[in-house]
Amino acid sequence: MVSAGEIVALQDRLTRLGHETASGQEKSAPENKADAWLDLVARQHRANFDLWHIEDEARRPGASDAELAAVKRRIDRTNQLRNDLAEELDRNLLAWLATGGLPKDGAALHSESPGLIIDRLSILALKIFHTREEMERRDAPDGHAERNRERLEVLMEQRADLAACLDALWQDTMSGVRCFKLYRQMKMYNDPALNPAIYRKAGS
Repeated sequence: MVSAGEIVALQDRLTRLGHETASGQEKSAPENKADAWLDLVARQHRANFDLWHIEDEARRPGASDAELAAVKRRIDRTNQLRNDLAEELDRNLLAWLATGGLPKDGAALHSESPGLIIDRLSILALKIFHTREEMERRDAPDGHAERNRERLEVLMEQRADLAACLDALWQDTMSGVRCFKLYRQMKMYNDPALNPAIYRKAGS
């Protein structure tokens, strides 16, 4: 795994690019394993980027019931993708670790996996971008910039703490003193065999 600093920098860059271009982040074929890993990080961040803006559509004043229903379905699909990709991050890391006999048996179990931490860092990148955007708004009311400047300081501190925790977890895993597991989200709402709102409707 690359450093948390590289992951944070990538998420920030893709957030800016996603807002500057119509198509969002550009795709290119990964050239090596490190690039393939970062490509997966980028895809997971893109799902969060899309989810953030789809959810904004649901909050638009004047949206019709039909529009809200369509947005809700898009939210469900995108959130499923977001969680699937976070799991894929952990699956890739565990497969790579296994080639070196890691994680070590008996190592202390960490409650949160790297994939889930990276997902949280992704959301923080979006919060930081939009908070800074609000801080710089020219048509904002009095006090708006200062309020968002204070919020930005908190978000930046939270992200720095979380990035340090990710690096520490990885270092401890590599040294054999800590381990993590793949924690499946087990989402039920998109599964026609598990969501009664779907299978009861289909059965009728």
